Amino acid sequence: MAINSNEGGGRCVSADIAAGIPPAAALFHSLADETRLRIVQRLARGEARVVDLTAELGLAQSTVSKHLACLRDCHLIDYRAEGRQSFYSLTRPELMDLLASAEQLLAATGHAVTLCPAPDQAEEAVS
Repeated sequence: MAINSNEGGGRCVSADIAAGIPPAAALFHSLADETRLRIVQRLARGEARVVDLTAELGLAQSTVSKHLACLRDCHLIDYRAEGRQSFYSLTRPELMDLLASAEQLLAATGHAVTLCPAPDQAEEAVS
């Protein structure tokens, strides 16, 4: 489920796609959260448990668990159970290629990319 951080509720990427949002936009929406990107970057170094992620990222267990659920719903990560512990890992190594390409694009533009204004703010700027 791609969690919409601004609302505090949850939304699944598949629900976005069903609502007519193109799959690529839904994918980028699921990666548009700094916490999820930090989790993905950490899992690129190897599998980790929730307790490892909370300690390394300095986040609450509930926050990490919500974001892991989002990434699992997107099929970008999965876990394996070992006793009572779950070890999370990336399922799609090409995700790191995508993120590396994004870093190259940012470097090429001098990190000049900024957040696009909301549609109503864009209209005000034109007025």
